[in-house]
Amino acid sequence: MESSIPIFTRSSGGISAILGPPQLNPFDKLPEIQSKSCRTLLFSPDGSYLAYVNGATITLIKTDNSDTIATIENTKAYHLAFSPKSSFLMSWEPFTVSNANPQGSPNLKIYKTDGGELVKSFIQKKQVNWEPQWSNDEKLFTRLVNTDVVFYEDLNFERIVTRITGHKVASYKLSPNVGTYFILCHTLGSPGQPSFGRLFKYPNFENALANKSFFQADKVEFLWNSKGNNALLLTSTEVDKTGGSYYGKQGLHFIGLNGQTAMVTLSKEGPIYSVQWSPKNQEFCVIYGFMPAKTTIFNLKCEPCFELGTGARNSLYYNPHGNLLLVGGFGNLRGQIEVWDAIGKKKIGCCEAADSTLLQWAANGEHFLTATTAPRLRIANGFKIWHYTGSLLYEHPWPQGEELYDVTWKPYPKQAFKEPQISDKKVDGIASSQPQASKEVYRPPSARNRPTVNFKLHNEDEDAHNVGSHVGPSKAALENKKKREAKKVKQSESTEDKPVVTSGVLINLTGDPELDKKLKNIKKKLDAIEKLKIDQAAGKVLEANQLTKIEGERALLEELDRLKM
Repeated sequence: MESSIPIFTRSSGGISAILGPPQLNPFDKLPEIQSKSCRTLLFSPDGSYLAYVNGATITLIKTDNSDTIATIENTKAYHLAFSPKSSFLMSWEPFTVSNANPQGSPNLKIYKTDGGELVKSFIQKKQVNWEPQWSNDEKLFTRLVNTDVVFYEDLNFERIVTRITGHKVASYKLSPNVGTYFILCHTLGSPGQPSFGRLFKYPNFENALANKSFFQADKVEFLWNSKGNNALLLTSTEVDKTGGSYYGKQGLHFIGLNGQTAMVTLSKEGPIYSVQWSPKNQEFCVIYGFMPAKTTIFNLKCEPCFELGTGARNSLYYNPHGNLLLVGGFGNLRGQIEVWDAIGKKKIGCCEAADSTLLQWAANGEHFLTATTAPRLRIANGFKIWHYTGSLLYEHPWPQGEELYDVTWKPYPKQAFKEPQISDKKVDGIASSQPQASKEVYRPPSARNRPTVNFKLHNEDEDAHNVGSHVGPSKAALENKKKREAKKVKQSESTEDKPVVTSGVLINLTGDPELDKKLKNIKKKLDAIEKLKIDQAAGKVLEANQLTKIEGERALLEELDRLKM
């Protein structure tokens, strides 16, 4: 095993590779592939094979010695996928018909990785859900044909053993179990009727182990944990008919092999940005709610057990061992990254990777890379390698005029690397060559010589805390606090802008609370009268009640003399 994990890139110039930390040198085992028509780059799940499409050719490489083991010619492959044990390579190309071939030719093809022999081909017209699904032991091979899920066994692609029919399946997902197989299906409801998520045990499709109904579910994303005993269903619609969200409407549901179902209750309104199971299978994390988004870790009872607070976040990434959790804000956010100790529930690192379109953990669980790629962003392409404590270790800006399309670490089998020992001590790194955004807060010219007023943009910001240990202020209390701070600012501004006017009358307090209160009240009225007299002398037209106050000055002075006696 290499001490440094290779990193492969696909760009407008072809394919190249370097060794990751600690070496950070060119990867000599793979010669650089010069090409302007390389469309796809993909590793097998265990990293033993590398496949790429170059023009009309698929090339298969054995990664341990970089030997080319198969070259498949005359293909228009657009997507590639490997089977779980890397025994087969699947390719999909757009389905076409012509006058000479009105029925069209098979466009979904299955090849043996060892030699590139074509094993079977199918017609798969739609690009959506094109990829067949395998059981992890490759005993089952399944495809979605119209609204039926068809099953093949023991690598016999000629005979359909059974199928799920009559349920109008829109999408499905096999569990990662071995030996005993389970399948989750999404059945679209009729107009005005709910959709369903159904859990079946292969090959009994007559009776579902669990059913979960939900409205507003045009699409469902299935998220099995790595054990295959629990799953999350992320439902979504393209449009939120209530007008509450630009992102449509989402919901999160839980289904277990024991038949348990539940809706995951989220404590903040707004979209669900990201959901991830911990590789340790005992919890899952969700980022949700209108900005600043909330980040919550839930247990297997769908109860919140830890809050990471709120912030500008929309992405979650557990490292392969599940002992580190990375939360970040990308896309229209600034690229702020926080790394948390997922066991000890504390933040141990942070950094900023602006304009990142891709983030991926290395198999060792200690390093991750961020990249700016085309076509999402066509300028300032390149990638960076980081240590989990937030130190930048390597930066590779892409040459001007070229585009970077994809960056990936070489994968390795599970348990290939020991779980890293977590430390919050930051390792040495380098300074980024990219210009950093100013941290200065903009102040308009009229406010630049005045005291700084500290405030939060969002009054509902929360810090990280264990669930139940944090009682935040009520909404009414937050509003009152906001009003008090605004009043202080206004008073501060008025004090600076206008001189304080007082009368020439002096009072001596006696120590008697009642008498002192009267003296202070008279003093206050006399000060106000003095200000009115100054305004009157300046030519300001006073109102009748203000003139009456001035006329009452003599009476106040007489009362003051009586009180002093």
